[in-house]
Amino acid sequence: MRGILRIAYKLLVNDRGKFAALLVGMTFAVFLMIAMTSMFAGILGKASATVTNVGAPVWVMDPAVFTVASSIPMPDYVIDAVRSVEGVRYAVPLYSGGALVKLRSGTYQAVTVIGLDDASLLGRPALLEGRIEDLYSDNAFAVVKDSEFAKLGNPRLGTEFELNDHRAVITGIADVAVSGLFGIPTLYTTYKRAIEYIPSTRYTTAFILVQPKSRDAVPAIEKSVRDMGYLALTSGEFRQRIANFYKYQTGLGTNVLLMTVISFVVGLSISGQTFYTFILENLDKFGALKAIGTRGNILVAMILFQATFTALTSYGLGIGLASLTIFAAKLRLPSYAATVTFPNLLLAFVMVIVIAAISSVIGIRKVIRIEPFEIFRG
Repeated sequence: MRGILRIAYKLLVNDRGKFAALLVGMTFAVFLMIAMTSMFAGILGKASATVTNVGAPVWVMDPAVFTVASSIPMPDYVIDAVRSVEGVRYAVPLYSGGALVKLRSGTYQAVTVIGLDDASLLGRPALLEGRIEDLYSDNAFAVVKDSEFAKLGNPRLGTEFELNDHRAVITGIADVAVSGLFGIPTLYTTYKRAIEYIPSTRYTTAFILVQPKSRDAVPAIEKSVRDMGYLALTSGEFRQRIANFYKYQTGLGTNVLLMTVISFVVGLSISGQTFYTFILENLDKFGALKAIGTRGNILVAMILFQATFTALTSYGLGIGLASLTIFAAKLRLPSYAATVTFPNLLLAFVMVIVIAAISSVIGIRKVIRIEPFEIFRG
Protein backbone atom coordinates (compact mmCIF):
# COMPACT_ATOMS: atom_id res chain seq x y z
CA MET A 1 0.00 0.00 0.00
CA ARG A 2 2.87 2.39 0.74
CA GLY A 3 4.13 2.03 -2.82
CA ILE A 4 0.66 2.70 -4.24
CA LEU A 5 0.30 5.84 -2.12
CA ARG A 6 3.73 6.99 -3.29
CA ILE A 7 2.56 6.63 -6.87
CA ALA A 8 -0.60 8.58 -6.01
CA TYR A 9 1.52 11.34 -4.47
CA LYS A 10 3.76 11.57 -7.53
CA LEU A 11 0.77 11.68 -9.84
CA LEU A 12 -0.66 14.52 -7.74
CA VAL A 13 2.41 16.75 -7.55
CA ASN A 14 3.85 15.88 -10.96
CA ASP A 15 1.86 18.64 -12.66
CA ARG A 16 2.78 21.54 -10.41
CA GLY A 17 0.37 23.91 -12.13
CA LYS A 18 -2.69 21.74 -11.47
CA PHE A 19 -1.54 20.96 -7.93
CA ALA A 20 -0.99 24.66 -7.22
CA ALA A 21 -4.47 25.45 -8.59
CA LEU A 22 -5.98 22.85 -6.24
CA LEU A 23 -4.10 24.28 -3.28
CA VAL A 24 -4.96 27.90 -4.11
CA GLY A 25 -8.68 27.18 -4.50
CA MET A 26 -9.08 25.31 -1.23
CA THR A 27 -6.68 27.60 0.66
CA PHE A 28 -8.70 30.62 -0.40
CA ALA A 29 -11.91 28.92 0.76
CA VAL A 30 -10.40 28.09 4.16
CA PHE A 31 -9.04 31.63 4.44
CA LEU A 32 -12.49 33.13 3.82
CA MET A 33 -14.22 30.75 6.23
CA ILE A 34 -11.70 31.37 9.03
CA ALA A 35 -11.68 35.13 8.42
CA MET A 36 -15.48 35.47 8.50
CA THR A 37 -16.12 33.19 11.49
CA SER A 38 -13.20 34.69 13.43
CA MET A 39 -14.53 38.19 12.83
CA PHE A 40 -17.93 37.06 14.12
CA ALA A 41 -16.33 35.46 17.20
CA GLY A 42 -14.37 38.66 17.83
CA ILE A 43 -17.50 40.78 17.59
CA LEU A 44 -19.35 38.52 20.03
CA GLY A 45 -16.39 38.68 22.42
CA LYS A 46 -16.35 42.49 22.34
CA ALA A 47 -20.13 42.62 22.75
CA SER A 48 -19.70 40.83 26.10
CA ALA A 49 -16.75 42.98 27.15
CA THR A 50 -18.42 44.43 30.26
CA VAL A 51 -19.46 40.98 31.49
CA THR A 52 -15.93 39.66 31.00
CA ASN A 53 -14.18 42.67 32.52
CA VAL A 54 -16.41 42.98 35.59
CA GLY A 55 -16.13 39.26 36.27
CA ALA A 56 -19.14 38.83 38.58
CA PRO A 57 -20.28 35.18 38.96
CA VAL A 58 -24.02 35.95 38.75
CA TRP A 59 -25.86 38.87 37.15
CA VAL A 60 -29.43 39.90 38.00
CA MET A 61 -31.34 41.94 35.42
CA ASP A 62 -34.72 42.72 33.92
CA PRO A 63 -35.98 39.81 31.75
CA ALA A 64 -36.15 42.13 28.73
CA VAL A 65 -32.39 42.77 28.79
CA PHE A 66 -30.39 40.99 26.08
CA THR A 67 -27.17 43.03 26.07
CA VAL A 68 -25.28 45.19 28.55
CA ALA A 69 -25.85 48.20 26.30
CA SER A 70 -29.64 47.86 26.59
CA SER A 71 -29.92 47.70 30.37
CA ILE A 72 -33.28 48.40 32.04
CA PRO A 73 -33.04 49.94 35.53
CA MET A 74 -34.63 48.00 38.39
CA PRO A 75 -36.32 49.32 41.56
CA ASP A 76 -34.09 49.72 44.61
CA TYR A 77 -36.00 47.09 46.60
CA VAL A 78 -34.82 44.35 44.22
CA ILE A 79 -31.28 44.45 45.59
CA ASP A 80 -32.57 44.01 49.15
CA ALA A 81 -34.70 41.09 48.00
CA VAL A 82 -31.73 39.48 46.26
CA ARG A 83 -29.55 39.90 49.33
CA SER A 84 -32.14 38.01 51.37
CA VAL A 85 -32.11 34.99 49.05
CA GLU A 86 -30.69 31.82 50.58
CA GLY A 87 -27.23 31.08 49.19
CA VAL A 88 -26.28 34.70 48.38
CA ARG A 89 -23.07 35.78 50.10
CA TYR A 90 -23.44 39.39 49.00
CA ALA A 91 -25.02 41.45 46.20
CA VAL A 92 -24.11 44.93 44.98
CA PRO A 93 -25.56 47.30 42.36
CA LEU A 94 -23.87 48.19 39.09
CA TYR A 95 -24.58 51.25 36.98
CA SER A 96 -24.07 51.11 33.22
CA GLY A 97 -24.98 54.03 31.00
CA GLY A 98 -23.87 56.43 28.32
CA ALA A 99 -22.77 60.05 28.67
CA LEU A 100 -21.23 62.87 26.67
CA VAL A 101 -17.93 64.41 27.77
CA LYS A 102 -16.46 67.72 26.69
CA LEU A 103 -12.71 67.60 26.22
CA ARG A 104 -10.32 70.49 26.84
CA SER A 105 -10.11 70.97 23.08
CA GLY A 106 -13.82 71.81 23.05
CA THR A 107 -14.88 68.66 21.22
CA TYR A 108 -17.46 66.22 22.56
CA GLN A 109 -17.07 62.47 22.84
CA ALA A 110 -19.58 59.78 23.80
CA VAL A 111 -18.46 57.44 26.58
CA THR A 112 -19.73 54.44 28.49
CA VAL A 113 -19.76 54.95 32.26
CA ILE A 114 -19.59 52.00 34.64
CA GLY A 115 -20.58 52.83 38.21
CA LEU A 116 -19.12 50.43 40.78
CA ASP A 117 -20.53 49.76 44.23
CA ASP A 118 -19.16 52.45 46.57
CA ALA A 119 -18.42 50.07 49.44
CA SER A 120 -16.70 47.22 47.59
CA LEU A 121 -15.85 48.53 44.09
CA LEU A 122 -16.73 45.02 42.89
CA GLY A 123 -15.79 44.64 39.23
CA ARG A 124 -12.99 47.21 39.40
CA PRO A 125 -10.38 46.98 36.63
CA ALA A 126 -6.64 46.57 37.09
CA LEU A 127 -4.86 49.93 37.01
CA LEU A 128 -1.79 50.67 34.94
CA GLU A 129 -1.40 54.06 36.63
CA GLY A 130 -2.90 55.49 39.79
CA ARG A 131 -4.50 53.81 42.79
CA ILE A 132 -7.97 52.35 42.95
CA GLU A 133 -8.55 54.19 46.26
CA ASP A 134 -8.31 57.48 44.36
CA LEU A 135 -11.67 56.64 42.81
CA TYR A 136 -13.19 57.90 46.07
CA SER A 137 -11.71 61.37 45.46
CA ASP A 138 -13.90 64.23 44.31
CA ASN A 139 -14.89 64.04 40.62
CA ALA A 140 -12.68 60.95 40.14
CA PHE A 141 -12.87 58.68 37.10
CA ALA A 142 -10.66 55.89 35.77
CA VAL A 143 -10.33 55.58 32.00
CA VAL A 144 -9.76 52.30 30.18
CA LYS A 145 -6.64 52.31 28.00
CA ASP A 146 -7.81 50.37 24.97
CA SER A 147 -8.17 51.00 21.23
CA GLU A 148 -10.60 53.88 21.95
CA PHE A 149 -8.30 55.61 24.45
CA ALA A 150 -7.07 58.16 21.89
CA LYS A 151 -10.61 59.46 21.34
CA LEU A 152 -10.35 61.13 24.75
CA GLY A 153 -7.12 62.85 23.74
CA ASN A 154 -4.81 60.26 25.37
CA PRO A 155 -5.52 61.55 28.90
CA ARG A 156 -3.04 61.29 31.74
CA LEU A 157 -3.44 61.31 35.49
CA GLY A 158 -4.94 64.65 36.46
CA THR A 159 -6.50 65.36 33.06
CA GLU A 160 -9.79 67.22 33.44
CA PHE A 161 -12.92 67.30 31.28
CA GLU A 162 -16.61 68.00 31.63
CA LEU A 163 -19.27 65.32 31.94
CA ASN A 164 -22.81 66.70 31.74
CA ASP A 165 -21.56 70.05 33.10
CA HIS A 166 -19.75 68.33 35.98
CA ARG A 167 -16.00 68.49 36.48
CA ALA A 168 -14.32 65.13 36.04
CA VAL A 169 -10.70 64.21 36.78
CA ILE A 170 -8.76 61.17 35.59
CA THR A 171 -7.29 59.46 38.66
CA GLY A 172 -6.50 56.11 37.09
CA ILE A 173 -5.52 54.51 33.78
CA ALA A 174 -7.11 51.07 33.65
CA ASP A 175 -6.40 47.90 31.72
CA VAL A 176 -9.16 45.42 30.85
CA ALA A 177 -9.23 41.99 29.25
CA VAL A 178 -11.57 42.91 26.38
CA SER A 179 -12.25 46.30 24.79
CA GLY A 180 -15.75 47.40 23.82
CA LEU A 181 -17.50 46.79 20.52
CA PHE A 182 -19.01 50.08 19.46
CA GLY A 183 -15.91 52.28 19.40
CA ILE A 184 -16.81 54.18 22.60
CA PRO A 185 -14.29 54.85 25.41
CA THR A 186 -15.11 53.48 28.86
CA LEU A 187 -14.92 55.29 32.21
CA TYR A 188 -15.17 53.76 35.68
CA THR A 189 -16.37 55.63 38.75
CA THR A 190 -18.39 54.98 41.90
CA TYR A 191 -22.07 54.11 41.71
CA LYS A 192 -23.13 57.20 43.66
CA ARG A 193 -21.14 59.56 41.42
CA ALA A 194 -22.45 57.91 38.25
CA ILE A 195 -26.11 58.41 39.14
CA GLU A 196 -25.34 61.94 40.38
CA TYR A 197 -23.53 63.04 37.22
CA ILE A 198 -25.67 61.31 34.61
CA PRO A 199 -29.38 62.09 34.19
CA SER A 200 -31.41 58.95 34.71
CA THR A 201 -34.90 57.66 35.39
CA ARG A 202 -36.37 57.07 38.83
CA TYR A 203 -34.62 53.70 39.05
CA THR A 204 -30.85 53.55 38.61
CA THR A 205 -29.74 49.94 39.22
CA ALA A 206 -28.88 48.53 35.80
CA PHE A 207 -27.59 45.20 37.12
CA ILE A 208 -27.08 43.47 40.44
CA LEU A 209 -23.83 41.57 40.87
CA VAL A 210 -24.19 38.49 43.07
CA GLN A 211 -21.53 36.43 44.79
CA PRO A 212 -23.06 33.04 45.71
CA LYS A 213 -21.88 31.10 48.73
CA SER A 214 -21.13 28.14 46.46
CA ARG A 215 -21.71 26.96 42.90
CA ASP A 216 -24.41 24.60 44.15
CA ALA A 217 -26.40 27.60 45.35
CA VAL A 218 -26.65 29.17 41.87
CA PRO A 219 -29.72 27.20 40.60
CA ALA A 220 -31.68 28.08 43.76
CA ILE A 221 -30.68 31.74 43.42
CA GLU A 222 -31.78 31.79 39.79
CA LYS A 223 -35.14 30.26 40.71
CA SER A 224 -35.73 32.69 43.57
CA VAL A 225 -34.91 35.68 41.38
CA ARG A 226 -37.15 34.31 38.64
CA ASP A 227 -40.01 34.07 41.15
CA MET A 228 -39.51 37.79 41.82
CA GLY A 229 -40.09 38.51 38.15
CA TYR A 230 -36.44 39.13 37.28
CA LEU A 231 -33.66 37.16 35.64
CA ALA A 232 -30.46 35.79 37.21
CA LEU A 233 -27.75 34.45 34.94
CA THR A 234 -24.21 33.26 35.45
CA SER A 235 -21.57 35.21 33.55
CA GLY A 236 -21.33 32.41 30.99
CA GLU A 237 -25.09 32.31 30.49
CA PHE A 238 -25.20 36.09 30.13
CA ARG A 239 -22.45 36.02 27.48
CA GLN A 240 -24.38 33.30 25.64
CA ARG A 241 -27.56 35.40 25.85
CA ILE A 242 -25.70 38.35 24.31
CA ALA A 243 -24.26 36.09 21.59
CA ASN A 244 -27.70 34.68 20.78
CA PHE A 245 -29.08 38.21 20.47
CA TYR A 246 -26.51 39.17 17.85
CA LYS A 247 -26.81 35.82 16.08
CA TYR A 248 -30.56 35.56 15.78
CA GLN A 249 -32.06 39.01 16.38
CA THR A 250 -29.77 41.11 14.23
CA GLY A 251 -28.60 40.73 10.64
CA LEU A 252 -25.05 40.06 11.77
CA GLY A 253 -25.40 36.29 12.16
CA THR A 254 -27.22 35.90 8.85
CA ASN A 255 -24.60 37.90 6.96
CA VAL A 256 -21.69 35.93 8.41
CA LEU A 257 -23.47 32.62 7.73
CA LEU A 258 -24.10 33.68 4.13
CA MET A 259 -20.46 34.65 3.57
CA THR A 260 -19.30 31.35 5.11
CA VAL A 261 -21.59 29.37 2.79
CA ILE A 262 -20.34 31.37 -0.19
CA SER A 263 -16.74 30.57 0.83
CA PHE A 264 -17.64 26.89 1.03
CA VAL A 265 -19.28 26.94 -2.42
CA VAL A 266 -16.29 28.77 -3.93
CA GLY A 267 -13.86 26.24 -2.50
CA LEU A 268 -16.05 23.32 -3.56
CA SER A 269 -16.48 24.55 -7.13
CA ILE A 270 -12.81 25.38 -7.66
CA SER A 271 -11.41 22.23 -6.07
CA GLY A 272 -14.08 19.95 -7.58
CA GLN A 273 -13.51 21.25 -11.10
CA THR A 274 -9.72 21.22 -10.80
CA PHE A 275 -9.65 17.73 -9.27
CA TYR A 276 -11.95 16.40 -11.98
CA THR A 277 -9.64 17.87 -14.62
CA PHE A 278 -6.70 16.23 -12.84
CA ILE A 279 -8.46 12.84 -12.97
CA LEU A 280 -9.24 13.23 -16.67
CA GLU A 281 -5.63 14.08 -17.52
CA ASN A 282 -4.35 11.05 -15.58
CA LEU A 283 -7.07 8.67 -16.72
CA ASP A 284 -4.64 6.70 -18.85
CA LYS A 285 -2.38 6.11 -15.86
CA PHE A 286 -5.27 4.87 -13.72
CA GLY A 287 -6.38 2.68 -16.62
CA ALA A 288 -2.89 1.21 -16.91
CA LEU A 289 -2.85 0.42 -13.20
CA LYS A 290 -6.24 -1.26 -13.55
CA ALA A 291 -5.01 -3.22 -16.56
CA ILE A 292 -2.09 -4.73 -14.63
CA GLY A 293 -4.43 -6.00 -11.94
CA THR A 294 -4.84 -3.15 -9.46
CA ARG A 295 -8.12 -3.63 -7.67
CA GLY A 296 -10.80 -0.97 -7.63
CA ASN A 297 -10.51 -0.40 -3.87
CA ILE A 298 -6.80 0.38 -4.32
CA LEU A 299 -7.62 3.00 -6.96
CA VAL A 300 -10.25 4.46 -4.63
CA ALA A 301 -7.64 4.61 -1.84
CA MET A 302 -5.27 6.48 -4.19
CA ILE A 303 -7.89 9.10 -5.03
CA LEU A 304 -8.91 9.49 -1.38
CA PHE A 305 -5.27 9.94 -0.43
CA GLN A 306 -4.80 12.62 -3.09
CA ALA A 307 -7.93 14.51 -2.04
CA THR A 308 -7.14 14.24 1.67
CA PHE A 309 -3.52 15.33 1.20
CA THR A 310 -4.62 18.37 -0.80
CA ALA A 311 -7.39 19.24 1.68
CA LEU A 312 -5.18 19.04 4.78
CA THR A 313 -2.37 20.98 3.14
CA SER A 314 -4.81 23.67 2.05
CA TYR A 315 -6.35 23.69 5.51
CA GLY A 316 -2.99 24.43 7.14
CA LEU A 317 -2.11 27.09 4.58
CA GLY A 318 -5.53 28.72 4.93
CA ILE A 319 -5.31 28.89 8.72
CA GLY A 320 -1.80 30.30 8.53
CA LEU A 321 -2.80 32.93 5.99
CA ALA A 322 -5.92 33.93 7.96
CA SER A 323 -4.02 34.14 11.26
CA LEU A 324 -1.26 36.22 9.67
CA THR A 325 -3.81 38.56 8.10
CA ILE A 326 -5.67 39.01 11.40
CA PHE A 327 -2.40 39.64 13.22
CA ALA A 328 -1.34 42.26 10.67
CA ALA A 329 -4.77 43.90 10.75
CA LYS A 330 -4.69 44.21 14.54
CA LEU A 331 -1.27 45.85 14.37
CA ARG A 332 -2.65 48.54 12.07
CA LEU A 333 -6.22 48.64 13.42
CA PRO A 334 -6.32 47.98 17.19
CA SER A 335 -10.14 48.05 17.20
CA TYR A 336 -10.34 45.25 14.60
CA ALA A 337 -12.52 42.50 16.06
CA ALA A 338 -11.40 39.01 15.06
CA THR A 339 -10.48 36.00 17.17
CA VAL A 340 -9.53 32.56 15.89
CA THR A 341 -11.32 30.04 18.13
CA PHE A 342 -11.39 26.26 18.31
CA PRO A 343 -15.03 26.02 17.07
CA ASN A 344 -14.05 28.14 14.04
CA LEU A 345 -11.15 25.82 13.27
CA LEU A 346 -13.36 22.76 13.72
CA LEU A 347 -16.06 24.21 11.43
CA ALA A 348 -13.51 24.99 8.71
CA PHE A 349 -11.99 21.51 9.09
CA VAL A 350 -15.38 19.83 8.66
CA MET A 351 -16.12 21.93 5.58
CA VAL A 352 -12.72 21.09 4.08
CA ILE A 353 -13.35 17.38 4.65
CA VAL A 354 -16.74 17.73 2.93
CA ILE A 355 -15.08 19.48 -0.03
CA ALA A 356 -12.47 16.72 -0.21
CA ALA A 357 -15.14 14.01 0.00
CA ILE A 358 -17.26 15.50 -2.80
CA SER A 359 -14.18 16.02 -4.97
CA SER A 360 -13.15 12.40 -4.33
CA VAL A 361 -16.57 11.08 -5.32
CA ILE A 362 -16.34 12.95 -8.63
CA GLY A 363 -12.96 11.36 -9.36
CA ILE A 364 -13.84 7.89 -8.07
CA ARG A 365 -16.90 7.55 -10.31
CA LYS A 366 -14.82 8.34 -13.36
CA VAL A 367 -11.96 5.99 -12.50
CA ILE A 368 -14.16 3.03 -11.46
CA ARG A 369 -16.06 3.13 -14.77
CA ILE A 370 -12.95 3.16 -16.94
CA GLU A 371 -12.19 0.02 -18.96
CA PRO A 372 -8.48 -0.75 -19.55
CA PHE A 373 -8.99 -1.74 -23.20
CA GLU A 374 -10.26 1.77 -23.92
CA ILE A 375 -6.94 3.22 -22.77
CA PHE A 376 -4.81 0.82 -24.86
CA ARG A 377 -7.14 1.15 -27.87
CA GLY A 378 -6.66 4.96 -27.71
